[in-house]
Amino acid sequence: MSTPADSDTQFLANKRVAFVGKLGGVTRREAQQLVRQCGGTPTDRLSRDVDLVVVGADELPLGDQEDLLNDETRQAAAAGRLEIISETILWQRLGLVESEQNVRRLYTPAMLAQLLGVSVATIRRWHRRGLIVPAREVRRLPYFDFQEVATARRLAQMLAAGMSPSTVEKKLAELSRFVPEVQRPLAQLSIIVEGRQFLLRQGEGLIEPGGQLRFDFEALETSEEQDAGDHPTRRTLSFEDYFAQQAKPPSVDEMLGFAGQLEDDGHLEEAVEMYRVVLSAVGPKAEVCFQLAELLYRLGDLSAARERYYMAIEVDENFVEARANLGCVLAECGQFELAIAAFEGALRYHSDYPDVHYHLARTLDDIDRHDDADRHWVRFVELAPSSPWADEARLRLEGSSSLEIET
Repeated sequence: MSTPADSDTQFLANKRVAFVGKLGGVTRREAQQLVRQCGGTPTDRLSRDVDLVVVGADELPLGDQEDLLNDETRQAAAAGRLEIISETILWQRLGLVESEQNVRRLYTPAMLAQLLGVSVATIRRWHRRGLIVPAREVRRLPYFDFQEVATARRLAQMLAAGMSPSTVEKKLAELSRFVPEVQRPLAQLSIIVEGRQFLLRQGEGLIEPGGQLRFDFEALETSEEQDAGDHPTRRTLSFEDYFAQQAKPPSVDEMLGFAGQLEDDGHLEEAVEMYRVVLSAVGPKAEVCFQLAELLYRLGDLSAARERYYMAIEVDENFVEARANLGCVLAECGQFELAIAAFEGALRYHSDYPDVHYHLARTLDDIDRHDDADRHWVRFVELAPSSPWADEARLRLEGSSSLEIET
């Protein structure tokens, strides 16, 4: 961990600081050493002379810390004699998080999709196939930094130019054979997209049409179309017939790959059936239930999507993105109280999930619980000030004179 600037350390000077719960960013010894460096005094006990209590980032939200905070501590906080904050807030006040976020703002899949004008399913597919790599993951939820935003933007431009996802992946795989030391060519090499061709920049020039690294997408797609014409039944082959033709039963990974290919090709109903085949073969799997729910939602079957989100959560209660998406489906179905419960459940597992604060705020506004909504609007802006939805949140809060929003 970096050292905070002198101007950021004053709030700890001459204060007794107690840490409770499991810390997520550093060890307890490191945290206590940092307090000493900032002029404070760390303590292991919640005594009457404590000025600040820091709750570890790996614990549940502050409102659920009954096992960590005794009644005396809660009463002292209510009376203003001490302050209780989360570990994340401590790092923010010390400037250890904010300075990094200025360079590496993090985006959830939904935020990234909104920013680029593509579907969330597209972002997840890129993530699954390794085209974009998260800076970190929290309970299965990926967060992408600005470098990955740039990579995703180039992928979106390729799709807008008419390239299919499978074509992009094939060409990147071909490019990787010529530069085997590069694992992610789109992010690590200077690649120029010209029409439907890739050009690799080397020094001041580009690999010319006769070079090894210039690829003809139109020729590839024409070849693919000819292959499809030679085998007109390829798209309508039933799963039973397909598997019967295989020399050995397909593995789960092969079936999942087949489902992903069907999804890429726009055959959503067939992809749904393939995911169901996987579930019947291996039993409930949280990730497969989630993917199935996503497809069912895209097909407009909200009831079936809702049940699959429920199943994903039953298999893995830590799956916060499934909880968030369940809340969205419930809200869309008009089941607002259940939606609020789903969102609050997600926040119990990941209190700094910006998308959930956003959707919860909107849902609370829909049922005229504006004061409760304001807290989540404010928190959303704090967590994601550069989000595509941040302007909406600020506009919503413009009339709330009692609330201050950090920009």
